[in-house]
Amino acid sequence: MYFAVKEVKPQDNYILILTFENGERRQFDMKPYLHLGIFQELKDLRLFKTVKTSFDSIQWDNEADIDPEILYQESSRI
Repeated sequence: MYFAVKEVKPQDNYILILTFENGERRQFDMKPYLHLGIFQELKDLRLFKTVKTSFDSIQWDNEADIDPEILYQESSRI
């Protein structure tokens, strides 16, 4: 089971502040992913900040996305 992402707010330090459907606010650090495949493009902070919710997860303008289960499991509660 996973929780859908209802809101995402990008931060200048490649952190995403996520709000999940269960009301939890969590912090997800994208820095470990910025050397992988399509995520390398997100080193451009302008592109990184294009993130938005898409279905149950998030997506950037370059069509990169991350599974909501990963977002929840690898994030920390704030």
